[in-house]
Amino acid sequence: MSSVSNAEYIALKKIIKERGLLDKQPWFFIGVIALKVGMLIASIAILFLVDNLWIQALNAIFMGFVLAQIGFTSHSACHRQIFHKVGWNDAVGIVLGNLLLGLSAEWWTGKHNAHHAHPNHDGMDPDLDVPVVAFTPEQAESRRGIWRWMTKNQAFLFFPLLTLQGYALREVSYRFVLSPESRRRGIEIVMMALNLVWYLTLPIIALGPWAGIGFILISQAFFGVYLGSVFAPNHKGMLIVDDNTQIDFLRLQVLTARNVSGHPITDFWYGGLNYQIEHHLFPSLPMHRLREASVIVKEFCAKHGISYHETSMIQSYREILGYLHEISAPLRASKAVSASSSTPGA
Repeated sequence: MSSVSNAEYIALKKIIKERGLLDKQPWFFIGVIALKVGMLIASIAILFLVDNLWIQALNAIFMGFVLAQIGFTSHSACHRQIFHKVGWNDAVGIVLGNLLLGLSAEWWTGKHNAHHAHPNHDGMDPDLDVPVVAFTPEQAESRRGIWRWMTKNQAFLFFPLLTLQGYALREVSYRFVLSPESRRRGIEIVMMALNLVWYLTLPIIALGPWAGIGFILISQAFFGVYLGSVFAPNHKGMLIVDDNTQIDFLRLQVLTARNVSGHPITDFWYGGLNYQIEHHLFPSLPMHRLREASVIVKEFCAKHGISYHETSMIQSYREILGYLHEISAPLRASKAVSASSSTPGA
């Protein structure tokens, strides 16, 4: 992308900084971490204290929910929102990410930073490089075999496929920590191995092999759907840019992102990520201050004629699925034309 003046962004950041919104909030996050770890311990306790498979099925969903919530806090640590010292943020990210979630914090941070630097940039944003989903007509047309069929039906398959997201994140994390790219291989492998020990063995010890495996499958499925449903509204269906796009940093971050309307319940459900525009403009801004920042950013964008997209949770999913359906339409049309041309007398 061509270089464009960032004077407006500098002016906006000055306002945000003067309001104290970029100040670290370690004690708040310590409380959040204690709450979420407590919720995880409660889920584990239910495993051993309750002898009812229906309640354990609900507990598996609860554990998936808690793990995703822990993921949101790990995300905050990886963005260094919690402490002034980088090492302390990294330590929290590793404990929450590797030990409790079984994911590589280093891999996630690198991938996520690349996304933040190039949001919705075709060819540079890793979040646009998904084999089973196409976000541009060119991606859709390039799919072959089973991937082409999945892309053709991607709007219908999107949420069912999210049940596999947890396994996909684990698989790529394992590959990363075993690769030469990993700089913290030792500590990350140890933490991820410990995760496998507690996450795979505790349900089986508490419930027996088959019920325990069922518990793990349900919790991972819900974890994937919940995590994916939170991250999906952020950028999918918004402006996609390429190397020829001339755009400044402020507009790049605002126009490629979508906010989901704020409410205390919505804010908790999304872990603050429903304020995606503000998060992308100021990644180190503590998540619980994003609602306050959104008021400032919204007014600033209105004043400077910058389109600021905010919608409801339900409407955001309508927009995403509608966009995915539209992108895959040419594949369905080509199939229809092929079938028509092969019909006798056509």
